[in-house]
Amino acid sequence: MKRFFLSHRLAWLIPTGSLLAGATSAVFVSALEYHTRLDSSSVTPLADNFPTARLAVGAIAPLLPNGRPKLLPLPAAQETWECEVVVVGGSLGGIAAASQSMKSGAQTCLIELTPQLGGQISAQGVSAIDESVNMVLRDNFADSWRGFRRLILGQTVKLPTWTGISEALPVTDLNRCWVGRLCFLPKVGATAAQQQLKRYIATAPGSRWATSTAFKGAEFDDSGRYITAIHAVRRIPLDPAYIPQGRLSVELNSWHTWNGDDTFQKVPLQLRAPAGKRMIVIDATDTGELVGWAQVPHRLGSESRATTGELFAADRDNPECTQAFTFTFTLGIRQDNGASLKTLERVQSLYPSEEHHRIYTLDGTPLFKGQSFFNYRRLVSTTSNNPFESSPAMGDITLVNWTQGNDWNWMNPPLILTSEKLTQTGQYQNWTGGMSLRALRHAENHSLMFAKWLLETQADAQAESNLPLAYLSGVDAPMGTVSGLSMVPYIREGRRILGRTAYGQMEFLLRESDLREDMEGRDFTNTVVGITHYDIDIHGCRYRNWEPSGEAVKASVKEYYVRPVQIPLESLIPQGVDNLLVGGKAIAATHIATALTRVHHGEWTIGSAAGVTAGWLATQHPEIVPAAIVPKGLMRSLQQYMIDQGLRLEW
Repeated sequence: MKRFFLSHRLAWLIPTGSLLAGATSAVFVSALEYHTRLDSSSVTPLADNFPTARLAVGAIAPLLPNGRPKLLPLPAAQETWECEVVVVGGSLGGIAAASQSMKSGAQTCLIELTPQLGGQISAQGVSAIDESVNMVLRDNFADSWRGFRRLILGQTVKLPTWTGISEALPVTDLNRCWVGRLCFLPKVGATAAQQQLKRYIATAPGSRWATSTAFKGAEFDDSGRYITAIHAVRRIPLDPAYIPQGRLSVELNSWHTWNGDDTFQKVPLQLRAPAGKRMIVIDATDTGELVGWAQVPHRLGSESRATTGELFAADRDNPECTQAFTFTFTLGIRQDNGASLKTLERVQSLYPSEEHHRIYTLDGTPLFKGQSFFNYRRLVSTTSNNPFESSPAMGDITLVNWTQGNDWNWMNPPLILTSEKLTQTGQYQNWTGGMSLRALRHAENHSLMFAKWLLETQADAQAESNLPLAYLSGVDAPMGTVSGLSMVPYIREGRRILGRTAYGQMEFLLRESDLREDMEGRDFTNTVVGITHYDIDIHGCRYRNWEPSGEAVKASVKEYYVRPVQIPLESLIPQGVDNLLVGGKAIAATHIATALTRVHHGEWTIGSAAGVTAGWLATQHPEIVPAAIVPKGLMRSLQQYMIDQGLRLEW
């Protein structure tokens, strides 16, 4: 614990004034990386043996008679919120869930760990929307998704002074990328997410939400099947000029601790149902935090063909093999006279730099011209030129989320902590995020070193085009962090629930054959709650020494092999907890199926379905739990309500 406190203090020895001047990055990176390097030997390596892929309630010795963990310590709540629906996680799915629940009239509460709402479109820095080409051509998106896209397009943006543009411009003028139809700055995503919730506050009086608020655990009734309260801690920066470091490996523990420190005041919260009512809880975190903490039966990592029956599944189960995660960053066409490169030169990796460099490649993609690396996820085009044919201009900004660049897929150690590691680190009693700090640190270094590699190796292309590249960091940079990295990584996969008995499975999972046109899948029309479509896009895993990984990258296919994907209600309902739904990446789906459902539109669709279901139950059927909807013959009624609320259930 001491080393993280020291790293934290080192970072904030930098004067606030220099933060605003944009001169902090070199000092910050140098101090933090030097300290990280010194203490790396004190990190206990993870065990080599793999825990079982299936985690069940009771897999570790329970500390309470109802079989759920006991929070220790548990400070008295300074604030108590009353909520009919609680959404844990302000991810893209969480925003969809909370807004749809509020639209239904349910008193809804949402908590989000980071300072921004929106998940992958804001704090994770993936503000370039992935959509199915087929759905774009058919224009068969749900009204709820169309409405949210309009919110994004309706924003105006004030650009940094170095771009040479003084007036605020609409997103529609700046949006010129070729990865999809819509690319924008992360702060635009955060603002749109906030506005999405505000749209429905009048229909759900008493609803509220909070950013910078960490999930800490839950209380259950005596049976262990009903959540009666959610516990969280909100942090308030003591310095009004505080900005996140963009070094989650340093900040994660500080964000989660109950006690205040030199940077934050802390406020313990309790979220509970109004008197005489029960609440519905939605886990919309990207890693399945509530699912993991409460020991809800789930899978983690890749599954073998023997486990799932999927044709292109891995050769063995490996709970360490979740998809690669990525700390994103931005580059600008800006003359900084090499200042940002000097900053990046101070980064010192825990692994030899050569090991990182062997991964980096643009794979023949031009840096600037036409369908280029820069134009791929260009967030700002100052000239509104054609991203398929033209080169960028001075003042343009691009987002870097590059598979053979800043993706981190090494499992030395894995990112998501297994039940064994959660036990060893005491997180069942004092939850601090359920992620490996060392894995986060490796990924941060890998991204910073890729930025340095780009500036160094592409010098000729910059000179030839007269377009100087600069790495963007600090308070005015798109990520809004000291380091220039996204506040938190883009997480493609975390814990995934095991569903209840349905559609011929004892433990329901959406699987490969349910996605592909060339395989015999199942028809979920009777319980469908959403429609989505995309590539099966697996960002694989590996070990540093290339030992067998259990990855399933051979399952990746382009979307023309993929059928319209029905999301059934059963994929949102976990085992063992009767008032819990999943509203994001943690649905009941295999490692392969998650590679499709994880993208922007899929996550929005899942969150919307969970939010409408929760709001409908809270306001119209408060005596019914989610798992009883189908047995009680209420599915058609719910589906009609979803259609009325702007969801789409047919292709």
